[in-house]
Amino acid sequence: MAASNLNHPAAEVRTAALGALHRTASLEVSSIADALKDPSPSVRRRAVELATGAPTIDLAPALADDDSSVVDVAAWACGERDSVSGSEFDGLCSVATDHQDPICRESAIAALGAIGDQRALVVILRATSDKPAVRRRASLALAPFAGAEVDEALTRLLNDRDWQVRQAAEDLLG
Repeated sequence: MAASNLNHPAAEVRTAALGALHRTASLEVSSIADALKDPSPSVRRRAVELATGAPTIDLAPALADDDSSVVDVAAWACGERDSVSGSEFDGLCSVATDHQDPICRESAIAALGAIGDQRALVVILRATSDKPAVRRRASLALAPFAGAEVDEALTRLLNDRDWQVRQAAEDLLG
């Protein structure tokens, strides 16, 4: 029954069908992939959430979605995966540096910190000069990294205007 609702005219029903199929362990990877192309952002967001457990699904297109809420969830989902593809990693770096929505930049920085790939360090360091919420996330995202440039950034963040940024830098410097 739920599978037949994946093509229902109402986005709310399609979203609920995805959830129902997931809860009953009946959701197929192809259904998630199809839902990632749905015209409704709410369906695409739910599909991205469910794709977290389906590493064969490339989330790079979701990181380039026109809807910021889809991009935000896609960044979170990438950070929850055990590993990301090259296109997903590149997409996260692009969102972290170029996305107009600071919430998306913040989510991408958090994901890059969770991934801990050394190639992301330059992007995370750049984010330490962004808006306060992004700077906070960037300071925390520096945790898996070491080196002089990390220490310099954390030392600079000790004097940040935002007390949470200062606190995170102090905690990481120990």
